[in-house]
Amino acid sequence: MNDNLFRVRFWGVRGSLPVAGAEFQRYGGRTVCIEMQCGSERLIFDAGSGLMPAGVALKAEGVSAFNLFFTHCHYDHIIGLPFFPPLYDHSADVTLWSGHLAGRMSTRQMIGEFMRPPWFPVEPDICRAALDARDFRSGDLLTPVRGVEIRTGSLNHPGGAVGYRVEWGGRACALITDTEHHPGTLDPAVLELIEGCDLFIYDAMYDDAEMERHVGYGHSSWEQGIRLAKAAGAKRVAFMHHAPFRTDDALDAVEKQAKILFPGAFSAFDGQVVDL
Repeated sequence: MNDNLFRVRFWGVRGSLPVAGAEFQRYGGRTVCIEMQCGSERLIFDAGSGLMPAGVALKAEGVSAFNLFFTHCHYDHIIGLPFFPPLYDHSADVTLWSGHLAGRMSTRQMIGEFMRPPWFPVEPDICRAALDARDFRSGDLLTPVRGVEIRTGSLNHPGGAVGYRVEWGGRACALITDTEHHPGTLDPAVLELIEGCDLFIYDAMYDDAEMERHVGYGHSSWEQGIRLAKAAGAKRVAFMHHAPFRTDDALDAVEKQAKILFPGAFSAFDGQVVDL
């Protein structure tokens, strides 16, 4: 184990709906799930359909302690939670964190709402892991494990969403999904979270032209991701939350155009590993 390793693994990068088929082989079709490895510690962000393979792989690696952070609780970001193998392992410790519903619903209540009949056959009490639920408010500084600091901020999304900046070992990675930008403006909350970061993971559901037809949907464009990265001095920007209609060839084209404007830009794919 490299105690100085800060590694990001993309277990799911699709937005809105899982997809499958010949046109989605290279970038994958699993919905949002991002792992950040800080030395021996594992942090997971969002519980999309990518969470199941993440859980299988991490269990095989001998990982038994997990911190899982929700950006929000729309279907595509929670659908994988009931299928996360560590939840049913009596030797695992799983801590769930959320802040987008602060003052309205606790993390434990949120899990109980969508993991029960008639939407799911069993309730959380079937879980055998040591399960903990933590609540926070957007803007709080979180310290889930020794040496790791996570800054939080509010994003512009229907029902609310939280962005995260993970700082460890002198490096930083920011996850900004789901959020909608206003044309011609840069969100100060986002700029603060991504300032000078080594990797900035951004909601690139649309391009600028498509944004005009999707006002109010709560998503952004890859061009806005580049504008933000340049303004904040971020070193790299990874596009994710790919639209379910965005094929492999289309994502290749996005990356090619983006690299002309910002060499550190790329379209993330399922299974991709990035070391900071």
